Amino acid sequence: MRNFILQMKQAGLVEEITEPVSSIYEAPKRAFKSSRMLLFKDVDGHPCVMNTIFDRDSLSIALNIPKDRLVKTLAACTYSGKTRDAGRLEFGPADLTQLPIMKHFPEDAGRYLTSGIVFSAWNGITNASIHRLQVLDKTHLIGRIVEGRHTYKLMKQAFSEGKNLPIAITIGTHPAVTFAACTRVPEAKEMNYAAEILGKDLDLFTCPNGIQVPDAEIILYGYLTQELHEEGPFVDISGTYDPIRKQPVLEILGMRTKPGFIYHGIVPAGAEHKMLMGAPYEPKIYQAVSGVTNVKDVFLTPGGSGYFHAVVQIKKMTEGDGKNAIMAAFAAHTSLKHVVIVDEDINIYDPSDVEYAIATRVRADRDVMIIPGVRGSSLDPCRIGDGLNVKAGVDATMPLGEEDDYIRAEWN
Repeated sequence: MRNFILQMKQAGLVEEITEPVSSIYEAPKRAFKSSRMLLFKDVDGHPCVMNTIFDRDSLSIALNIPKDRLVKTLAACTYSGKTRDAGRLEFGPADLTQLPIMKHFPEDAGRYLTSGIVFSAWNGITNASIHRLQVLDKTHLIGRIVEGRHTYKLMKQAFSEGKNLPIAITIGTHPAVTFAACTRVPEAKEMNYAAEILGKDLDLFTCPNGIQVPDAEIILYGYLTQELHEEGPFVDISGTYDPIRKQPVLEILGMRTKPGFIYHGIVPAGAEHKMLMGAPYEPKIYQAVSGVTNVKDVFLTPGGSGYFHAVVQIKKMTEGDGKNAIMAAFAAHTSLKHVVIVDEDINIYDPSDVEYAIATRVRADRDVMIIPGVRGSSLDPCRIGDGLNVKAGVDATMPLGEEDDYIRAEWN
């Protein structure tokens, strides 16, 4: 984390804030309104960093991949990086009140840990993923453990054997590790993916409960228990309040911090949240669409919360490629709600250009696919129940053989 902050400083992408800032509303509000990494010297008495990966330039620096090759390079990864055992860690007593965990919005249920990577393992199968974690007291958190995801499956397996699930939580990891934990990868391959992106072996340290974690500013360890507690409301990716649910309690047994630790906070629905929710899915969509046509690029748009809307650029080979690309994109990212397929001449990062493609190349009776009654995202405020939804795909490509009718006037 500290090396990455130094790289960002050298790139001129960091704003340092020296005056004291509150963890309640003030730091999140500043991060939400900023388009740079913010390095606070004093959030409730502690250094804090926010907006670590806030756009494609910062993601390019974090992953050491040229910006224009991010999606294609990540889509070619094989999850074959190496990890190595770096020994056991010693921990002190847990006290979550010693961390500047933030309350982000007025109607939030309380303080939420938003950047913590939850590492878990059961019967030799490991997982690393980010879950929002509501602070209950000094040694307990409430986790939103989404049904069907890998942590949920490991939890249910442990519970079925009458056991709690051992977990560890890291705060302030290198962004490549955070990015890997946000990516759907083959089972237990998150840290191999991180090592592959970093281009070197990744050290993993063992906690007292056996869970292995990478280097971090703050490490917690404990158990995900069978106790349930009300969690929420909480502002999630859509910028609206997610409802109250009964969710499992995490008991924290120990805490380890680096001297002068730097706390990492992610403001919900902010630029970093959108990048970490959406960018890891772009390579998956790229891979899926490449199986049906010649894909060029993929972008999950900020206006779609970085999560619900995708634009996919293809080189159309046969009629019907656009619709095949739509179906492949939905299969790759089940929370995707709307997808637009465009030709090579459309700039997918320019919403006006994408709208132009829709305006001039789409005939609704021919080019719009409506798919009702499918699984979507539980974070969508217009969902049916806790995730069922209606999806739409728009084929905004030119009909083959009629390209001359769509030539855009320009000066040489």
